[in-house]
Amino acid sequence: MDNLSEALKKLKLASADSATDSVESCLDCLLKALAHNNANASEKVQEMGVLSLLPTLLAPQSSCTPKVANIIAEVAKNEFMRSPCVEAGLIPPLVQLLHSKDQEVLLQTGRALGNICYDSHEGRSAVDQAGGAQIVAGHIKSLSQNTDPDNGKLLTVFCGMLMNYSNENDSLQAQLINMGVIPTLVKLLGLHSDNTALTEMCLIAFGNLAELESSKEQFASTNIAEELVRLFQKQAEHEKKEMIFEVLAPLAENDVIKLQLVEAGLVECLLDVVTHTVNGERDEDVAQLKTASDLMVLLLLGDESMQKLFDAGKGSVFERVLSWVPSHNHQLQLAGALAIANFARNDGNCIQMVESGIVQKLLELLDRHVEEGNVTVQHAALSALRNLAIPVVNKAKMLSAGVSDTVLKFLPSEMPPVQFKLLGTLRMLIDTQADAADQLGTNSKLVERLVEWCEAKDHAGVMGESNRLLSALIRHSKSKDVVKTVIQGAGVKHLVVMAMSEHMIMQNEALVALGLIAGLDLVGAEKDFVGAGLVQVLHKLLSDERTAPEIKYNSMILICAVMGSEPLHKEVQGLAFIDVVSKLRSHENKTVSHQASLTEQRLTAQS
Repeated sequence: MDNLSEALKKLKLASADSATDSVESCLDCLLKALAHNNANASEKVQEMGVLSLLPTLLAPQSSCTPKVANIIAEVAKNEFMRSPCVEAGLIPPLVQLLHSKDQEVLLQTGRALGNICYDSHEGRSAVDQAGGAQIVAGHIKSLSQNTDPDNGKLLTVFCGMLMNYSNENDSLQAQLINMGVIPTLVKLLGLHSDNTALTEMCLIAFGNLAELESSKEQFASTNIAEELVRLFQKQAEHEKKEMIFEVLAPLAENDVIKLQLVEAGLVECLLDVVTHTVNGERDEDVAQLKTASDLMVLLLLGDESMQKLFDAGKGSVFERVLSWVPSHNHQLQLAGALAIANFARNDGNCIQMVESGIVQKLLELLDRHVEEGNVTVQHAALSALRNLAIPVVNKAKMLSAGVSDTVLKFLPSEMPPVQFKLLGTLRMLIDTQADAADQLGTNSKLVERLVEWCEAKDHAGVMGESNRLLSALIRHSKSKDVVKTVIQGAGVKHLVVMAMSEHMIMQNEALVALGLIAGLDLVGAEKDFVGAGLVQVLHKLLSDERTAPEIKYNSMILICAVMGSEPLHKEVQGLAFIDVVSKLRSHENKTVSHQASLTEQRLTAQS
């Protein structure tokens, strides 16, 4: 350390006299000290004010320049030295050195700038102001075709510099994207795939840039999908595969890139990973299995990529994914069920899948999870069943396969995501299926649970779906027994509240169900209608100009339906409904104006 202090003093004197030889020996001594104990030597450099001497030693023609840049690169490995490097004015002369033709100067300058930028806002700002990134991006572009090993080292340093410059900084990443670095880096990956260090640097850079939405379009215009798949196929090590996965996941969020990845053969790679890791017990096997199967599901979110892999229900990939459902591995069961839900995004696929016997596999999977209770698997399998139940031709087949019985086993679940999917699945199943709606609607346990969930204010989705299923049971069954069960289960008040929903479709469903209740059992429902303020709700809906025509129409139908009840009749008279209804006779919608005339006649006749 004494030698270092001595050398730093000499360096101060020598740099003032421009004595090149003594400057060189002092620099050598400093580099040795940094190699021995970087942090201590850097502190000494800081204490003795040596940084401020270095800008003058960074002359492009000087033989000392590479050593000075190397020293800056070494001291900037320490976080506490990065801001002082900027304050000492080192960035502008370093950026100037990027115009040098000397390979060693460029290498050490790239290292110095990269290290100063690492996790340093001041460093990045200074490099940005000096225009350093543009020059480095230009170098990478012009050097990318050259496969000479020394050149590979320089490219690695430059890529690392841009990565440190832009890491976790959206505006600087956007700047690099606008400079066109993505196509250049993709070319690099193709030409230098044997250079491990450079490949890794490109992958990390892609990982950073791919998080930005604006990068996806540029990536989609390159052959990134082919390059990444080719690189993936060459990898044996877990860490390398993980690096590629980290780039693939954000890129695969883009539908164009999804299709490119499928066409480049990524799916076969993923299925391979699954085969090799499914029975593995090491942490890395578990991690790879999860990443590969998750990515597989992500690829199926794109309509074109999904349809290509479905291949009219005969695709080998489709068949392989189906085989995951009966697996003993929860991760694969989950991915298999999610994949089916993604394949079930159009009627044609759904009809074909139900015919092929998929429903039975999903029911068996759910049965295994009634006791085991893996919530994510339950949720995924219910999602798949819900989607499969959308086409009308599938409903009766699924009901006779026992879907509703299996789904009802999850009624006790306290998990909102499972509750939500359970409700959605039952609602899809009973749509237009009167017998099933009748059977479920007279199930008092189900109705009680629905009424309970109609009050789940913390979970708007569950609350909305419960209301909709309650209404659907009445609308599709048109059964007096179902109406009775709903009245006894205290469900009427929830349908009255639902009539005031912000969603028109829910308002309509509520009003039609309330109309059926009034028509099938007005006496039984009378007390609940009064208690829930039904007449006041209808008055509000008819008075509000913003109410949709079909809501006004159904509200008037309901007014006529409740007139047979004395207490409700009195409430209607008390609110002067005739005034509101007579105004609607001139409504621009013919159905509304016609119903207003009929309703007015009814109100007048019974006043």
